[in-house]
Amino acid sequence: MYDSLNYQVNRFALYCIALAFITGAIALFLPLDIPDGYNASHMDRVVWLNDNRVYFILGWSNQIAAMLSLTGIFLGIAWQVRIKNQLRALLAAAVAVVSVVAFIIPKFIAVWSIPQLAEVAVDGAVGSEVSGTLLPILNVSVPYSLFTSFDFLGFWLYAVFALLVAGPLYDHSMSSKVSAVSLGAYGAIYHGMLVVMLLGGIEIADLSDYFINISGLLLFMAIAMIFSFRSSMRAAAQ
Repeated sequence: MYDSLNYQVNRFALYCIALAFITGAIALFLPLDIPDGYNASHMDRVVWLNDNRVYFILGWSNQIAAMLSLTGIFLGIAWQVRIKNQLRALLAAAVAVVSVVAFIIPKFIAVWSIPQLAEVAVDGAVGSEVSGTLLPILNVSVPYSLFTSFDFLGFWLYAVFALLVAGPLYDHSMSSKVSAVSLGAYGAIYHGMLVVMLLGGIEIADLSDYFINISGLLLFMAIAMIFSFRSSMRAAAQ
């Protein structure tokens, strides 16, 4: 029974990696906001959101799928880490689950609320005055908006997860070592940049670029974990 569960968990994590790559490729073709959204005016955003309503919704729906797939990978890693450190594995799994809560709130708002707010803003329908207040607060391109604050909270939880599992994940296999180093670097760099940001060392306009770009380290983790999950599947099948 244990081997069967071990096999299923690692297979599930592999499927999540495949989904993460698929959603990542799709994300290249779907917009998440008006180009140069940080500098765009409120009315320009409203017009763009109405003109690109379907693509905007599809883009953020794809982001939900990508986030859930990455969470599945993290849970698979926590499952492997339990062999060396059960407490860290438990804490890491809990952090990964909490990150879903942080991420799902703004992403669902993007799919559900923002398109409707943009629509009533143009039509002048009931609630249009509310949209004028809420849309700037939910601006997906401004790093200090309520929307992006939840997103950055989610990424911070990813960084916490990374630091929790990096040590126990560093194993004899090359794939585990690459994954551990990638996660450890991501967690350390994110927290380092967080300190620099709080001290005023990063311009507000550059915050998204700094904090989002280091997520590329998670790509190396995902690629390396393909081999680690497959190896665990083979061991469980024997």
